[in-house]
Amino acid sequence: MDMGSSASVAERKTAAAAAAASAPAAPKALRRGLWGIIDPVRGAIWLAMAMAGLGMVCAIVGVAALAGVLECLRSGALTLPLLGPLDVWGFGLLAGGLIVASLVLRVLSFVVSHLGAFRLEQRLRTDLAAHLAQVPLGYVITAGTGALTKTLQDDVKSLHAFVADSTPLFGRNVAAPVVTLVLLFLIDWWLALVALGVFIAGMAAMRLAMRDYAVLRQRYDRAREAIQAAVIEFVQAMAVVRMFDGGSASFRRYNTALLTFRGIFKTWVQATGTAARITLAVLSPMPTLLAVSAAGIVLHGQGLIGFPALVAVLMLSTGIADALMPLMWMNEFLHRARAGAMRVQDVMDVPVLPTPTQPAAPGDASVEFEAVRFRYPDRTDVALDDLSFIVPPGTVTALVGPSGAGKSTVARLIPRFWDVAGGAVRIGGVDVRACSPEVLMHHVSFVFQDTFLFHDSIASNIRMARPDATDAEVEAAARAAQAHDFITALPQGYDTIAGDRGTRLSGGQRQRITIARAILRDAPILVLDEATAFADPENEALIVAALANLMRGKTVIVIAHRLSTIRDADQIVVLDQGRMAERGTHDALVASDGVYARLWRTHEAAQGWILRSDASETAPGDTP
Repeated sequence: MDMGSSASVAERKTAAAAAAASAPAAPKALRRGLWGIIDPVRGAIWLAMAMAGLGMVCAIVGVAALAGVLECLRSGALTLPLLGPLDVWGFGLLAGGLIVASLVLRVLSFVVSHLGAFRLEQRLRTDLAAHLAQVPLGYVITAGTGALTKTLQDDVKSLHAFVADSTPLFGRNVAAPVVTLVLLFLIDWWLALVALGVFIAGMAAMRLAMRDYAVLRQRYDRAREAIQAAVIEFVQAMAVVRMFDGGSASFRRYNTALLTFRGIFKTWVQATGTAARITLAVLSPMPTLLAVSAAGIVLHGQGLIGFPALVAVLMLSTGIADALMPLMWMNEFLHRARAGAMRVQDVMDVPVLPTPTQPAAPGDASVEFEAVRFRYPDRTDVALDDLSFIVPPGTVTALVGPSGAGKSTVARLIPRFWDVAGGAVRIGGVDVRACSPEVLMHHVSFVFQDTFLFHDSIASNIRMARPDATDAEVEAAARAAQAHDFITALPQGYDTIAGDRGTRLSGGQRQRITIARAILRDAPILVLDEATAFADPENEALIVAALANLMRGKTVIVIAHRLSTIRDADQIVVLDQGRMAERGTHDALVASDGVYARLWRTHEAAQGWILRSDASETAPGDTP
C-alpha cells in the first residue's frame, strides 16, 4: 500500500516506543473514604475541633464555678489548687471569664472550620477540573454531565458543610461528656454513677434503635433516588407528557416511587421507632435530673453531700446526654459527606490519559488504522476488531454501516477519546499516543450533529477555535460558514449572547456557528458526523456550502447517514460489527453486491416514501 509520507517501519517502532513510555508515574495512593478526601485541611479540622472542645471545657468548668459562688456565700472563701483562696467575687469572675472564653473559642472554632471548608472546596473543585482535563474524553462522555455535575457541585458542597459546621460540633460534643463525667466524679462519685447509669440505659436503647441501620439506610436512599429520578423525568418530559401521556403513566411512576418510599420508611420506623422513642426519652434532661435529684436528696439528708455540691451535680449531670444527642442528628451529615467523598474519590481514581515524554509531530495529514482492536470500558462486546485502513492526505473517506457498526467509535479514536486495546491509530505516520494533546487537537477538527455553544457571545464561541484570532478573521470564518448574514441581523450582531447551549439560535444557525469555529481552527484533518442529517432544506443548502469551504484542501472523514451525500467520496469504508466489511468507491461497492449495495438499495427505496391520506388510494401513475 502506498502511504505517501507515512512512517517507515523503523519510525513506527519509534512511535510505538514513545507511546509506551508515555505512561505517567503512578499517583500517590490516597486514603479511601471521608478522612482521605478532607486530609488537605486536616490541620484546620483538628484545630477547630480542639478550640470547640476547649470552649466546651471552659463552659462546663464555668458552670461548676457558679457552685463555688454558692459555697462561698455559705462558708466564706475556698482554696483551689493553682488559684489559691477565692471568695464570692473571685468565683464570680472565674465563672464569667470561663463563659466568655467558651463563647470566644466557639466563634473562633467556626471561623477556622469555615476557612478550612472554603479551602477544601476550592482545592477539590480545582483538582477535579484539572483531573477531568487529563482523563480520556470518552470517560467524560460515558459518565454523563449529570453525574459529573453532581460530584463537582453537590458532593463537594456536602463536604464543605461537613467540615464547616459538623467538625466543631464533634469537638464540643465529644469533650462535653468526658469533662462532665470527670467533674462529677470529683464532686461526688455516687451521683456520678447515677448519671452514668441513666446514660448507659439510653445508649442501650440507642443500640436497639440503630440495629440494621446500614441495610435500612441503603433501602431508604435507593427509594429516595427513585423519587428524584421520577420527578426529573416528569419535569424534563413535560411537553411529551402533556401531548401524549396526559400524566397518567409518568405520574403513575412517580406515585409508585412515593408508595415504595413510604413502605420502606414505615418499615424502618416500625422496626426501630419504639427503641428510638425510648432513647429520646432516656437521654433527655428530665430522667437524669430526676434520678440525680432523688439520689442527691437522700445523700444530702444523710449529710454525705453539701448543698452547693448537689447544685453543681444537678447543673452538670445532664451534660452527658445533652452532648451526645446532637451526635445522633449529625449522623445524617456524616452519611452524606461519606457518600460524597466516595464519589469524589471515584472520579479522582479514573486513570489519566498517558502523555508522551518525547512527543512527536505528524508528518502530514494522513490517517491510518492498523489492526485496531477496541472495547469500551465496562462492556464485554468488542467495538472494533482488527480494523485496518488508510486515509491519504487531502482525500475524502466515508464511513458507512448499520447502526452499531463502529462508525462513531472510529471517529472518536482519532483524537484519543480512548486508547486502543491493540494495534495503532496514526496521524501523519505518528501514533496518536506519541502526540501531545495540544498537537493532536491542532491537527483534528470535528463537526458533529450535536452542536454545543456556550452562554457567551457568538464571536467568543467562534473564537474558541483560536483565541488570538482578530475580529476580521472571525468574520471571515463566519462568512465562509454562511453565518455572517444571520449574525449581523441579530440585535447585537457578533456580540449577541448565544444562550445556554445556544438555545437562542435555531439548529441550523448553531450548526453554522460550529462550522465557522472549525474553519477558524483550520486543522488539516476534519471529521464530520453528517452535519446535514437533521437540517431543513433551506439550512441544508447553506450548511452544504459552508462544509464545502471547510473541506477544501483537507483530509476528511465523514460518518455518513445519507448515502447520497458520499457518492463522490474518494473511498468508502463499510463497517459491520466492528470489522471492515468492504472498501472502495461507490460504483465499485454497488457492483460488488455486498453490505454497501444492500444499504444503498434500502436508501433508494426510502426516497420514494410519501405520505397519503388513505393507504388504499394512489395518485395517478403511482404503483400501489
